[in-house]
Amino acid sequence: MLAAISASALNGSIVIPPSKSAMQRACALALLNDGITVIQNPGKSNDDLAAVEIINNLGAVSQFINDELVIKSTGKIIHNGNINCFESGLSARMFTTISALSKDEIVINGRGSLLKRPLHFFDEVFPLLNIEIKTNNGILPFYVKGPLLPVNITIDGSLSSQYLTGLLFAFAKAAKKTVIITVNNLNSKPYIDLSLQLLEYFGYNVRNDGYKFFFIEPVLQNEREIVYYTEADWSSAAFLLVAGAISGNIRVKGLDLFSVQADRIILDVLQEARANVEVEGNCILVNDQHALKAFQFDATDCPDLFPPLVALAAFCNGRSVLKGVSRLAYKESNRAIALKEVFTKLGIDIIISGDEMMIQGGSDIHTAEVSSYQDHRIAMACAIVALRSSGTVKIKDAEAVNKSYPDFFNHLQLLGASVTLTD
Repeated sequence: MLAAISASALNGSIVIPPSKSAMQRACALALLNDGITVIQNPGKSNDDLAAVEIINNLGAVSQFINDELVIKSTGKIIHNGNINCFESGLSARMFTTISALSKDEIVINGRGSLLKRPLHFFDEVFPLLNIEIKTNNGILPFYVKGPLLPVNITIDGSLSSQYLTGLLFAFAKAAKKTVIITVNNLNSKPYIDLSLQLLEYFGYNVRNDGYKFFFIEPVLQNEREIVYYTEADWSSAAFLLVAGAISGNIRVKGLDLFSVQADRIILDVLQEARANVEVEGNCILVNDQHALKAFQFDATDCPDLFPPLVALAAFCNGRSVLKGVSRLAYKESNRAIALKEVFTKLGIDIIISGDEMMIQGGSDIHTAEVSSYQDHRIAMACAIVALRSSGTVKIKDAEAVNKSYPDFFNHLQLLGASVTLTD
């Protein structure tokens, strides 16, 4: 799909879609729950639907009913078919470990960019947990056979916190005695906060000491019904909040200001950039009435903010600096390189030096045709800067937004953006 976006001023209100980070974790815990789990306000992005298909193939039965997802499970991993994580890195890292609770061999596969992401963690850790695993040098597909036996282990948390999430969920389910996971160099701590929050909600007892030691206590698991409401997604909201700051007057609704989601910190960055932002309850008002200034921000713990923050920096007077480039190599694209190439084509100068990205703001946005690199966040970042372009920006493979925010272009149109979509 080709998306063509012309210079536009936004105006109006949008309700932010559910968090796929929360939705996917809730699906995993619903699979492990003995009983019925009702997920209210469920997400329906590609990553969300991948998680739903996975739990169905691991023994759950689920059905969307109105604005709820009803999941029935025995709490046991029952092999109903091999699992496909599509392009979801979280699903691959989380459900590979959960599937190892089964004594049957299960094949974990994916598609697109996920087939190129190195996942060596499993080759290194699984033999310590009584899990047989066969991989192609850490690349999908995986052949996994348990059952996983929780033991005290030490892992490296520098590549992705998602590996730890998978271990915490599987250990919490299988623990017969207190088990300790020791983690070195943990990144993306807010995502672990989200995992711990959901574990507690679903009745598990996992304690954390300084993000270094995680104590998993055994719990008595009885059949029960759980109702969980999926909060709105700060990662998706970041793009619209930036859009309002550079070209509009919009209200973004539904966000939890006390959320543990990592990308909630976008509000702090907008304030540092002197954007005009006001909060009224769960409604955030943002407009382009203030001139923006350059900012510095360490995005190591929230790397998904890089694309919207690069878009914001493009309109800030001066040179903005983002730290955490090392976290971008194995996303849907090599996101640092993709951002540099796309924004250079749009007229924005970007320099990458070590772990830092420097963006020179204040230049006009050129008319151009750019690639999304089949990366949902690159596509959305390009669409946002196009609102202030000198003409029309065309984005190839724009359907990539379906991975996290299927209604993104529709929402831009509802806010008054000039958006044309063609196959």
